[in-house]
Amino acid sequence: MRNLLLVPALLLGLLATAQPQSQLNLMPTPSSVQTGTGQLLIDRSFSVAVTGSHDASLDRGIQSFMAQLSAETGILFRSKPDAAKPALTIHADHGRQQIQKLGEDESYELTITASGAALTAPTPLGVVHGLQTFLQLVQASTNGFAVPVVTIKDQPRFPWRGLLIDVSRHFIPIDVMKRNLDGMAAVKMNVLHWHLSDDQGFRVESRQFPKLHGMGSEGLYYTQDQIRDFISYAHDRGIRVIPEFDMPGHSGSWFAGYPELASNPGTYNFEPGGPDSVTDPTQEATYKFLDKFIGEMAKLFPDAYFHIGGDEVNGKHWDANPKIQAFIHAHGMKNNQDLQAYFNQRLQKILTKYHKTMVGWDEILHPDLPKTIVVQSWRGQESLAAAARQGYSGLLSFGYYLDLMWPAARHYAVDPMSGAASSLGPEEKSRILGGEACMWAEWITPENIDSHIWPRNAVVAERLWSPQETKDVDSMYARLDAVSLHLERLGLTHRSAKLHMLHRMAGTAEITALRLLADVVEPIKDYTRWDDSKGPIDFHAPLNRLIDAVYPESDVARRFRDLVQKYVQSGFKDQAAETQIKTLLVAWRDNDAKLKPLLGQSFLLQEAVPLSENLAAVAGAGLQSLDYLDISQPSPDSWRTQQLTLLDQAKTRKADLLLMVVAPIQQLVEASGNPKKR
Repeated sequence: MRNLLLVPALLLGLLATAQPQSQLNLMPTPSSVQTGTGQLLIDRSFSVAVTGSHDASLDRGIQSFMAQLSAETGILFRSKPDAAKPALTIHADHGRQQIQKLGEDESYELTITASGAALTAPTPLGVVHGLQTFLQLVQASTNGFAVPVVTIKDQPRFPWRGLLIDVSRHFIPIDVMKRNLDGMAAVKMNVLHWHLSDDQGFRVESRQFPKLHGMGSEGLYYTQDQIRDFISYAHDRGIRVIPEFDMPGHSGSWFAGYPELASNPGTYNFEPGGPDSVTDPTQEATYKFLDKFIGEMAKLFPDAYFHIGGDEVNGKHWDANPKIQAFIHAHGMKNNQDLQAYFNQRLQKILTKYHKTMVGWDEILHPDLPKTIVVQSWRGQESLAAAARQGYSGLLSFGYYLDLMWPAARHYAVDPMSGAASSLGPEEKSRILGGEACMWAEWITPENIDSHIWPRNAVVAERLWSPQETKDVDSMYARLDAVSLHLERLGLTHRSAKLHMLHRMAGTAEITALRLLADVVEPIKDYTRWDDSKGPIDFHAPLNRLIDAVYPESDVARRFRDLVQKYVQSGFKDQAAETQIKTLLVAWRDNDAKLKPLLGQSFLLQEAVPLSENLAAVAGAGLQSLDYLDISQPSPDSWRTQQLTLLDQAKTRKADLLLMVVAPIQQLVEASGNPKKR
């Protein structure tokens, strides 16, 4: 137990040393930062004064800022601002538009001196962003709390910086959605792409067609009043809300109430493996239905953009329908792609009627569609560049799929202007509006959605806001650690939810040994979990396995890898690094004996037994490697062969989890074969 208690303290030490004292914990990194000396103290007298243009939305934004500042500092500020001697003066040149538009000026300047701070911006959008920067600057000082003396001039690189949240496969309640809006605002994202319908659920109340939500949602949907309130909440935070109603594919939930829209007859329900279909684009009744539906949704969602999905249309249902095939031949079409283009043309005219601009995935790109549409690329920069060359605006989502469980560094390395897009001309580059991170909901619930989005989404936000040359991965991770804590204080649960889930699975309050194991594993990557499912995914099944609780990226394993790298690069002479490595390895080696009784008594945790055994075994191999390195004596070939075989076996998935400390331990084992003389 003594070693187990040492581990959290050790990790806190690693975190502290990874953070340069001169580095500001800002994410996204501003366009321009000039640091000074000194700081502005924050105490009970802190107040805000507003000059220039302001409205009720800005007033609410300042109230929210003061509430967040109070939560950050634990200080109860005065209820009335002191306009005579404000600590922070805010000035906006112009008011906001009632409906936020793409490309509005979001720039701001924040100047902090030891005697006061000033935040100026052309519009309240810039003020909202500047206030979030101020909050990230707050730090504990010897006299309480303070912000450093600094001058920041900032503006976004791209006008469209979004997050897609899918609520069709697993419904996400409105309060959970709102706290994710707060997280988006904290890192200056400005578009919430709300994926509201798919085969597994239709999540919006339709008064024109009540069987859409009545039969297509199993009672889990948002009322129109909830949506209006949500859009207002987002508007106060500088976030546009864009709905997606996927069509003509991914539309099974529509057919539960309106089977006449489908391309093949049947009874449509939500049972795993139930009948599927796509919309029939050949009947006029389809377009009459969509005209009424889009007209209703256009009034509910005020943004100028409307996402129609358009991806992954399964043509087998069109191929099998003689009437549809006859329609294709009668209209001189060559294939199903031409039929989808016909559908999109008809749909685009309906959207234009209601003053909406079409957005869709890669598959909607077709020369017959007007250049006003926006193409969202899930296929990559080549597809994005191809759309730009043809005169279409585009968004990048390839590389930003958070549900693939990639580490933050991999998302951080993807840039909308890299690859094929880097060779575009200036006018073509201007058509790339930005990008969106995506959280698809096959494996998320209201309980774990935050940990699957945050804090990794913050690095996508930085990629879309900050200058392109902002690429330092070590700096990113150091700042991400601080921003993660900040986000949790704002109300997100990406850190705390894991503990709640582990307690439930264990059925006990004492989970120290379980946490030690959970902290060094990650879920399998990409769509492996989907592909390996035995039969169709049951979206009614509870997600209560260890894979559902652990983080997509193990910070402990990442820091351990960096420690091993530091030790190896020192020629095995860094005594501090070796001591820290050894402390962790001892804790992991001894953990299995402590954890076994708990794993044995919990049905939900029994599948983790091999993981725990592997952690103990590989940690033992690491400790033996250190012994050889300490005496500068090569390890026996037979021993290394045995250990490398063990490590290879430990790399394989267990309980759909990956043990992430295996690779750095393998580095120690291999190094032990040829230790450098001290």
